Amino acid sequence: MTDSAKPTLLVVDGHSLAYRAFYALPVENFSTKDGQHTNGIYGFLAMLINLVKAEKPTHMAVAFDTSRQSFRTREYPEYKANRSETPSEFKGQIPLLQDCLAAMSIQVVQQEDIEADDILATLAAQGSADGFDVLVCSGDRDTIQLVNDDVTLLYPNVQGVSQLKRYDRQAVIDRYGVPPEQYPDIAALVGETSDNLPGVPKVGEKTAVKWLTQFGSLDDLLENADKVTGVVGGNLRENLDVVRRNRQLNRLMTDVALPVRPRDLEVRPMDAQAVRDIFSRLEFKTLIPRVAELAGIEQQMAAVTSAAAVPMPVPAEPSAADLVEWLRSAGAEVGVTVTTEGGLPARVGFAVADAAAEASWTPEVADALAPWFASDAPKVFSDAKPQVKALRRARVSVGGLAFDTAIAGWLLRPSFPDKTLADLVERYLDEKLPQADPTQLVPETEGATPGQLSWFTLRVTASLRAELPERVTELLTDIELPTLLTLADMELAGVAVSHEKLSDFSAELGARADAIAQDAYAAIGREVNLGSPKQLQEVLFDELELPKTRKTKTGYSTDAAVLADLQESNPHPFLDLLLQHREATKLRQIIESLDTAIGADHRIHTTYVQTGSQTGRLSSTDPNLQNIPIRTEESRRIRAAFEVGADYAALLTADYSQIEMRIMAHLSGDPGLIEAFNSGEDTHRFVGARVFGVEPGDVTPAMRTKVKAMSYGLVYGLSAFGLSKQLRIDQSEAKQLMTEYFLRFGAVRDYLRSSVEQARIDGYTETIFGRRRPFPDLTSPNRVLRENAERAALNAPIQGSAADIMKVALFRIHDEFAAEGLASRVLLQIHDELVVEVAEGEWDAAERIVRTRMGDAAELSVPLDVQIGRGANWDEAGH
Repeated sequence: MTDSAKPTLLVVDGHSLAYRAFYALPVENFSTKDGQHTNGIYGFLAMLINLVKAEKPTHMAVAFDTSRQSFRTREYPEYKANRSETPSEFKGQIPLLQDCLAAMSIQVVQQEDIEADDILATLAAQGSADGFDVLVCSGDRDTIQLVNDDVTLLYPNVQGVSQLKRYDRQAVIDRYGVPPEQYPDIAALVGETSDNLPGVPKVGEKTAVKWLTQFGSLDDLLENADKVTGVVGGNLRENLDVVRRNRQLNRLMTDVALPVRPRDLEVRPMDAQAVRDIFSRLEFKTLIPRVAELAGIEQQMAAVTSAAAVPMPVPAEPSAADLVEWLRSAGAEVGVTVTTEGGLPARVGFAVADAAAEASWTPEVADALAPWFASDAPKVFSDAKPQVKALRRARVSVGGLAFDTAIAGWLLRPSFPDKTLADLVERYLDEKLPQADPTQLVPETEGATPGQLSWFTLRVTASLRAELPERVTELLTDIELPTLLTLADMELAGVAVSHEKLSDFSAELGARADAIAQDAYAAIGREVNLGSPKQLQEVLFDELELPKTRKTKTGYSTDAAVLADLQESNPHPFLDLLLQHREATKLRQIIESLDTAIGADHRIHTTYVQTGSQTGRLSSTDPNLQNIPIRTEESRRIRAAFEVGADYAALLTADYSQIEMRIMAHLSGDPGLIEAFNSGEDTHRFVGARVFGVEPGDVTPAMRTKVKAMSYGLVYGLSAFGLSKQLRIDQSEAKQLMTEYFLRFGAVRDYLRSSVEQARIDGYTETIFGRRRPFPDLTSPNRVLRENAERAALNAPIQGSAADIMKVALFRIHDEFAAEGLASRVLLQIHDELVVEVAEGEWDAAERIVRTRMGDAAELSVPLDVQIGRGANWDEAGH
């Protein structure tokens, strides 16, 4: 038989590769909606699909261990005893992986008391004897001994299982200096850390290879151990039994009595229905077509998917009057989709459980539908805000907003929200949303119509409602949806901004940056690109010989924070000028992004992103108004460009004072901290007096600064090291400061500790209003991931509660302005601050509403203090 005609047997180490995949893929990115982690399964299957596609085996099996106990642990109880407990996130993944393999008709082989390696060894030996080309895929180095002229090892690299190193006989010799059958002899001498097998002290791989080459075999070496000189020779003689035991344990069995032989492992047709069922259950949508293509079952899979899908309705296109009657007779909440062109409605679609209707947006349709849209009839949207804005531009208001699938999906999965309705349909309905290919001038397939999109929206709503906890549903209904409607009005209103002020400041910054650059060139005697990390590395670390910073993939870090620390420890004129140049350039970029965004109405209409953070805080884009510096001379000039608009009298700014600290006082119930806020005194001075044991009047500015940094730092999980760095004090002083703080405010410490522990139990944190943020990494075996999660979990309830409170205040102010018939309007929400445009003669009413609604947005054990400012521009209105 020629080699090309020989069958190919592929045998895979299931546990080994699934475990590697588990650590290669971030666990938080792979979990089902019911909380089952799947990163190990996904990584293994993706590797297997690629492997089968590349190698085209005719026969295949995956071997698994049944437990950690085997005949080897009886012979040597410490065998693999050093391995840590299986991570909780990995538990349950192996049985599910085996279900996937069964659906793919891939034979799983496992046997009590026998390790997977021995199964691989036995099948490899049998396959070689039966005329197969054998491929062994394993991450266990013991399998190197299996390599011969008929057996090739595919070994994963350090990056996981995505790349496999091919070891034939010559490759093993090139890598280890001995033939494959002697690799276990090296391991016997050196030891195997992963198996908890200690080797001969001070003997490494090079020494072991030298000895084996010199004496010919391990047996001959051990018989002539007295001829090995030096300290290592003495160590060898003292550990002869250890070496013999290691060799006995790492010798793989090639004669295990298995229930199958290689000829029984022929690749069989996959079960399309079974593959779809298990892969859909695990939410492996992208793997389904890859498996189908691999197995040549695309048609069967398409038929299965089509059979599983609910028939999509063909939308009716009634007249305007009939459409209104159709909506009135719906009798339940209606799915709604508004497609837009140029920011205005183009077509509208509606759906109930088993029917859909739609129409082009004509003046007749607009007039007919306006009362229904404004009514309390319950309406369900997906990503409602841009649709609400389009309707309002057409002078149609929206009432009865009952659900938004995009926001609901984000509340369920704040770390990785689904971006589109198509994503939600795939996740929660396990179906494909019909979409036209945007890259084709004449798409081969038509996308879903507005009526059909509404039908999918309604069905996704039902699935999401079934999963939303009661308090999260209340959060959606009572806070997020009213906030959405308020944000739509804010975006439409925009804020007046002076092009002249921004342009003048930009020109100044450009001239300043140019002058600084010339001074920087003079400091080093040549011109360089101050924006090039590579050129800066050459200047800073090669020419100027400054201490090297944090190592990165492209050299050493030159980011602003790192260079600021370097300038403090090793000041240099060039470094100082570089930092000044960066600051001027950064500010100019911010200003130019603002200037470009000014519209024909001389106003900036930013877009607020409601689903852009895990804590619930709003962000903004096009342009980003959250990145304008605060409380610097430069930021004041930028804010001065934000002005009161024509026909309005003034800008009102309002922000919460120390809101996160007040929330921490409430959540912790600490009597000292509560007293600090209820006393009416300067909070940091009050706390400083307690911490330093002095009268409030004797608290120095330095003491107040330290206590302020401590108080805010605790909310973000600040360590003694971080506090010392922030305050530029010794770490011992920072630690003592924290100790004194907790002695006097012990309930704060207890709350912070208990909140993390509760989150570890629940898997999530919760705000005052019930917003949840999952933290799967709280139980991660990776210390760095776990500690990062712990710090974030400290802050999430506090920052999230602050975000919720601000949203409540925001939409209540907006609604009360409307209820009292005021023309004043909220324009901006930036961090903990609101900016309101106040109409002529409405200042007293507007200030009363803002102060009252911000103050009563939540019932806390301490007051919500609100600071108000007034001016003709944002800077002047600051306080």
